[in-house]
Formats: sequence, C-alpha cells, structure tokens
Amino acid sequence: MNNSVLIALTLTTFIVLSPVSIAGTVLASINHAVKMSSFNLSSQKWQKRVLLVFAPSVNNHSYQQQMQLFDQHQNGFTDRDLVLVQVLATDKSYANGQPIDESSATNLRNRFGVNKENFRVILVGKDGGVKRQDTTPVQARAIFQEIDAMPMRQQEMQKRGRK
Repeated sequence: MNNSVLIALTLTTFIVLSPVSIAGTVLASINHAVKMSSFNLSSQKWQKRVLLVFAPSVNNHSYQQQMQLFDQHQNGFTDRDLVLVQVLATDKSYANGQPIDESSATNLRNRFGVNKENFRVILVGKDGGVKRQDTTPVQARAIFQEIDAMPMRQQEMQKRGRK
C-alpha cells in the first residue's frame, strides 16, 4: 500500500469517527462567512426613509406582532424608499434583512435613547428627522399614510406619475 492511499484511509477514518468536531469546524467557518456590516443612519439621508424597530429579542410579543403587521407590505416599503431596521438587544440586528454589527445596533439605541428592554418603532424621514414614534405595534398602513402625507413623498408620487 502506498503512502497516499494510507493517508486517504486515515483521513477518511478520522472524518467518519469524528463528525462532531468536523461539523463544528464547518459551522464555525459558515458563521464566520456571514459578513456583518455596519449600518450608518446618516448614509441613508436624502436616499431612504428608515423605520427602526427596537425590541429586547425576537421572542418579545410586541416585536412578533409588529413583524406580522409588516409581513404583507413589502411592496409598500419598497415604493416608499423605506429601509426596515430591526434593532434587537439579545439577538442579531438587521437592516433590510442583512445582519448588522452589534456596534451599529448600540449606536442606534444610544442615538434614540431606547433601553434594551423597551419596544419602540421610530420612523426617520429622508431629511434625517424623526417623523413618528410608537411604543406599541403599529399598522403598516398608518406608517404609509404618514409618509404619503410628507411633501417629499408627494413630489416623488408626482414624478412617478401617480397622484
């Protein structure tokens, strides 16, 4: 038996006999591959409106209720240039479904003065100003009506041929 066959058999035996350590290594490399990006509110200014949803965790009842209320309205978010940012204290935070790093989430909490145990929904306009704050889940339609009443949104609708 030559050396390469012997090495191959040894490696195969090792892999078969140690699935936990191999699986752990594979999972670690997959988790490492998920790139966390930073989220900077000021980079959205004049480009996008931002809807921030702060909650302690994905298990928070208000958070779950809020996400259900938004679930069927993706087109409304897109049409209104609205970025959904989920800022969670004990779970991963996301901006439009992309994971954001913990320091970005902390910066957003500090900027808006939201404690880790609080639920809050904050709408930030394209000008960077806070347009609406809610401490309980809010209907997507109510947020859309608020946005649609804004002068900048009125101009956008006219440019897109809608009134």
